[in-house]
Amino acid sequence: MSFCRDCLADVPPAAARCRACRSPRLARHPAIDRLAIAHVDCDAFYATIEKRDDPSLRDKPVIVGGGRRGVVAACCYVARTFGVRSAMPMFDALRRCPHAVVIRPNMAKYAEVGRAVRRAMLALTPLVEPMSIDEAFLDLTGTERLHGLPPAKVLARFALQVERAFGITVSIGLSANKFLAKIASDLDKPRGFAVLAAEEAPAFLAPKPVGFIYGVGAASAARLAADGFHTIADLQRAAAGDLARRYGEEGLRLWRLAHGIDERRVNPDRETKSISAETTFERDIRERRPLEQALWPLAEKVSERLKAAALAGSTVTLKLKSADFKLRTRARALGAPTQLAARIYAAGRDLLAREVGGTSFRLIGIGVSRLQDAAGQDLDDLLERRSAQVEQAVDRLRARFGRGAVVRGLMIDE
Repeated sequence: MSFCRDCLADVPPAAARCRACRSPRLARHPAIDRLAIAHVDCDAFYATIEKRDDPSLRDKPVIVGGGRRGVVAACCYVARTFGVRSAMPMFDALRRCPHAVVIRPNMAKYAEVGRAVRRAMLALTPLVEPMSIDEAFLDLTGTERLHGLPPAKVLARFALQVERAFGITVSIGLSANKFLAKIASDLDKPRGFAVLAAEEAPAFLAPKPVGFIYGVGAASAARLAADGFHTIADLQRAAAGDLARRYGEEGLRLWRLAHGIDERRVNPDRETKSISAETTFERDIRERRPLEQALWPLAEKVSERLKAAALAGSTVTLKLKSADFKLRTRARALGAPTQLAARIYAAGRDLLAREVGGTSFRLIGIGVSRLQDAAGQDLDDLLERRSAQVEQAVDRLRARFGRGAVVRGLMIDE
């Protein structure tokens, strides 16, 4: 099957353009009509939303992040041509692209778009497994009768709908399993549509380094290299039993993925285990009050994300990184689940009080775990009910007039 990705018309296998609309964006692959597992990834999600909302940024390099000592949360494809990448330290990104436009993240806005895209995915199939705010796996097996189209065309139509409705683009990988679909979605960015069949996977994977397999980090790759496994082809040549004896269950996982075998199902019930936020300071901080001031907006971010996902959590974790890059994490269990910023902050502040004193910190973060449905939480007694009502009123004011409409007294220097 070969078809046009812009009008969905069938095209001859050797055609260079669609005869109906003259588009060169064609989808063709010998196995395209029998594959139904997809990975959908929004292209440069945060940066694309910022460009959508400010057309003057269209052709400029855009970095979403904060502070010279922070990291790049996202960057557009223009910035990537200068070598900027997500998770890169900001000072390095600005050294590579000093004329970039830097924008502070607006997680509430991104979450709203992410939820809208997720709803559009669920209109295609109930088997949607979110991986993050901007990507998910979909299983469209058995949906052809429902949509009147094969999964490949349904996905191409979905990509067009996302562009028109939300002003962002997606890249799609289509394959026989999740591992290969994820690989395929990275092959043709942005606005990509790539197909990778199971039978062609071993040859495609063979020359890749072992670190190409998800879950193989630098330490694992170094260990594998020391044992003579530098490329995926090296893993393919090994016997499954030999890898199992060397590395246990991880060895069997590596053998299967090296051959393109992945039996994991698309799981729509995959749970979010925690929600967190952190910031890296422009300069190291050791005084208690500025650390508390930095903690409050992070607690608000976590609260916003919990509310957006209709979740509440009963464990608060404080994260601190000292000037010498040593990491500390401290946790506290709450009496009842919460999604309120004030309760999250109060727990984090108490944990912080035990850590300050003589140590300089370069990063602080806070997170909430042990998540559950938020229905009925934070309303157990009169005090909590009033706290919830106050926070809900603040949320409404900010939604109408912006975040600066209400500022907590803690954020005002004495």
